[in-house]
Amino acid sequence: MDATVIKSTGSWYQVQPDSSAEIIEARILGKFRLNDLQITNPIAVGDRVRVEMEAETDKGLIVEIYPRHNYIIRQSPRRKHDVHLLASNVDQALLISTINHPRLKLGFIDRFLLTAEPYEIPSIIAFNKADLYDEDDLETFAALEDLYGGLGYHVLLVSAHEKTGTEQLKELLKDKITLLSGQSGVGKSSLLNAIQPQLELRTGDLSDYSGKGQHTTTFAEMHPLDFGGKLIDTPGIKTLGFIHLEPQEVAHNFRELFKYSTNCRFGATCLHRNEPNCAVKAALETGEVNPLRYENYLGILQEIEDLNYWERRKDV
Repeated sequence: MDATVIKSTGSWYQVQPDSSAEIIEARILGKFRLNDLQITNPIAVGDRVRVEMEAETDKGLIVEIYPRHNYIIRQSPRRKHDVHLLASNVDQALLISTINHPRLKLGFIDRFLLTAEPYEIPSIIAFNKADLYDEDDLETFAALEDLYGGLGYHVLLVSAHEKTGTEQLKELLKDKITLLSGQSGVGKSSLLNAIQPQLELRTGDLSDYSGKGQHTTTFAEMHPLDFGGKLIDTPGIKTLGFIHLEPQEVAHNFRELFKYSTNCRFGATCLHRNEPNCAVKAALETGEVNPLRYENYLGILQEIEDLNYWERRKDV
């Protein structure tokens, strides 16, 4: 039977057959790969699969993964040269962030956008906890709305507590399959409960000791939305790395850098660092390229090159 993977719990998966509303526990039969990448989890929520029932049980075997039309992956936090599938076959990605409570990490936003951009997956950035923002926080939001909105991303100001902006968010989620992500403590589960209360997802407070968020989502899971569409909730992410990308791919997937690169002396091969006649560096000088975005870009390049250097050293 054909089915969709709706929850991943490690070695077991929950799948929903096309032909019924029942949920079946299933495991993998055989080994699966993702292109030539070393991957920690061969199946992701959102995958379309073929399932066969095990004899004399109510359990299933996943015997085939149908081709994915897209996927979002991240560098494995435990095995630096492996990647982890976050979700597949999605229409868009939704990043929940905050200006404060916990404090904004602009670098994380840029890194998250880089997980979706190579696969042409549109991204939405929702700044949650608006009810806690002071005047300075709101000015910061306005600047970020101008920056990321100018790059073509949807940017929203929302409050799970007061339900500010939730109707606008529901319109963006309607009839779409959306990956939901964010760092711990930004209120992902609270916001999802606000737009669909009957889910009653467990929420957590900020740690009194660290000031950081505590994980409340343990496994990736797909939730149907009453107003149309599905939302894939994922565990809170602390860091995002990109050992699976080449430096050139990073340059091509920062939208504004790619835009100006057509006028670089070395064209699409320019990495916009020390190359002569670089149009991106010129745009940086005139303020057309945001310096913080550019610094985040350079930081990602350096991480990739450092990891590749030590990997080559191991082979010497």
